[in-house]
Amino acid sequence: MKAIIKREFLSHFRTITGWLYIAAGMALYGLFFFAINMSYGEPYMASSLGSVLLLGLITVPVLTMRTLAEERRSRTDQLLLTSPVPAGKVVAAKYIGCAAVHTISMASLCVAPAVMNLFGETPLEENYVAVLGFWLFGLCGIAVGVFASSLTESQLIAAVLTFGFLFVGYLMGGITQLISTSGNVLTKILSCYDLMTPLDSFFAGALSLTGALYYVSVAALFLFFATQAVQKRRWDKGVLTLRAGVFSTGLIAVAVGAAVGVNLLAAALPASAQSLDVTAGKIYTLTDETKGYLSGLEKDVTIHVIAAEETADVTVGSTLKDFEEASGRISVEYHDPLVSPTFYQTYSDSAVADGSLIVVCGEISRVVDYSALYVSEFDYTTYESTVTGYDAEGQIVSALQYVTSEERPKFYELTGHGEAALPAGFAGTVEKANFEAAQLTLLKEDAVPDDARAVLINGPTVDLSKDDAEKVAAYLERGGNVIVTFNYSAPDDLPNLEALLGAYGLAIAPGIVIEGDIGYYYQEPMYLLPEIGTDGYLTSLGQSYVLAPLSRGATHAAEAPDGVAYYTLLSSTASSYAKPNAMRATTLDYEEGDAEGPFDIGVVAEITIDAGVLSQLVVLGSDMILTDEVDGMVSGANAALLADILSNFVDLAGDGAAVVIPAKDYTISALTVPRAVALVVGGTYTAVAPLALLAIGLLVWLRRRRA
Repeated sequence: MKAIIKREFLSHFRTITGWLYIAAGMALYGLFFFAINMSYGEPYMASSLGSVLLLGLITVPVLTMRTLAEERRSRTDQLLLTSPVPAGKVVAAKYIGCAAVHTISMASLCVAPAVMNLFGETPLEENYVAVLGFWLFGLCGIAVGVFASSLTESQLIAAVLTFGFLFVGYLMGGITQLISTSGNVLTKILSCYDLMTPLDSFFAGALSLTGALYYVSVAALFLFFATQAVQKRRWDKGVLTLRAGVFSTGLIAVAVGAAVGVNLLAAALPASAQSLDVTAGKIYTLTDETKGYLSGLEKDVTIHVIAAEETADVTVGSTLKDFEEASGRISVEYHDPLVSPTFYQTYSDSAVADGSLIVVCGEISRVVDYSALYVSEFDYTTYESTVTGYDAEGQIVSALQYVTSEERPKFYELTGHGEAALPAGFAGTVEKANFEAAQLTLLKEDAVPDDARAVLINGPTVDLSKDDAEKVAAYLERGGNVIVTFNYSAPDDLPNLEALLGAYGLAIAPGIVIEGDIGYYYQEPMYLLPEIGTDGYLTSLGQSYVLAPLSRGATHAAEAPDGVAYYTLLSSTASSYAKPNAMRATTLDYEEGDAEGPFDIGVVAEITIDAGVLSQLVVLGSDMILTDEVDGMVSGANAALLADILSNFVDLAGDGAAVVIPAKDYTISALTVPRAVALVVGGTYTAVAPLALLAIGLLVWLRRRRA
């Protein structure tokens, strides 16, 4: 068998076939690699590999068309048929020879992630998993080609058959959708030959065991079919032909059944065992916070998916499986909107989009719109929306807490002093924490309402009145929670607000904080990347950076007043200083009269009230911390900061800490590739290397013809 493998492998390079296959693969991929990865800075190979996939259906037939068809045409197959080597080994050797050429072609693509990594952060694991999936897809296609070659002695017919078989597998997902969107017996049978769906997992950043097993089993099955086709020609006409035919039919049925059985067993494995999440942000893996929450879930919850299971979002479906496996209290049901178009009306008066979730516990329900499961950003320069994050886990956890809790804490935004309204992204964070948001104008109220769990005073541009400040102070003394942020354009002197803070040992330095340590600011020394506190108050940030532009600096008393404890959330370094009138200053360098740091950019004064009741006064130096634009620059870390603060407010009330899972970022910063370098790299992949390979192949072929 080794001799046959060696002969087959070398035969591809003694003719132009092997050289052509590798050269065509490099040229086709190089074209999209240059256009997508080098020119546009896309750090993911899945985009370029997906673009070249259809063209790959043409190159595989070129590689496999002569494997058995040429032997049959030239009658050299008689030597193989009469040799003591079993037909299965002959077919396997032919296949391995082609697979080795395909592997060399794939090896040339493995250089691409390393090249991209020279020009920015690149998700290497995701990229190599995408290459692995593409390699497995190619190996499966080669097995199909070997089978097609075993059916005829014409290389052209073998190539056409291979392309036809592969093209049907490429389109099978769409074909089954045309037959039935809800699925039936026929679509389930046809889906067994859906070559594309398993590849989606690899391209999405999941090392899929079920996908790999599918490609291996389909390849083995087609090689078995090819073996049977070769084996049939070993028998003479007569009685033995009939017996061999019955025997072959039985074996084929057993082989098909075995392949289906293996894949069904793999599909029955727990979702966590079916694939390995290799994405940089662990997008498809439940966080420890979610697992901890689910382990303590005490009520039964049903999650209704407004979609047919066969057509539902694969990624969301995988997440839902993880939830089911993490808690026996959760069950998932799918409802095809074509079959049950009015199902949602039981839980919602307004229409519910396809793919949305309805989370139900007893009489309480909550709709999670499909659009909320993904985070999108709209580019006003191109007028295109791009998916930048995945928030299914966070939205589902929020909905679970909503339907299983009996209380809705109230979150009030103070108005009447030029405060900034909380933008949509942070309003969504408040909603995910299951707070009910409302506005509060103290001029119209005798006191802060009793149902207030938190009050936000977001960057007032004028001072609170003495009466308003007293109402807020009284609220704190009743066990309330207050968040105060500062606006850089507001006057340095806000006496009533500062008196409120001073009662708990907090003070605000005049001016804007300038960071003197280059490692703790972004581009400009007024755009702070403060140090994150290590006292355990913040749990969601990890190694992330919080961005605090144009921030005021707070300080807290060396000795806290009785009943007050401090937690530093964010702080500037000892190299920082606060500069009055910084926006009009002629220099940002330190000058005499500037207050010296470090400063608290975020600090909590935890206040113990009589009878052990606790309240919290949170001060953030910049209201720009709570803006969507700034939050987007640090991939949601600022939103995670607010989520942690709100979580602690809930915990203080004795409800147990709220679990707020931030959206998981899909994107990595685009590569920065100089145009000249992009042209050189792209030209090498697209033209120089392929033409060199073709030239070598032609030289080898011409020498053999002359010999």
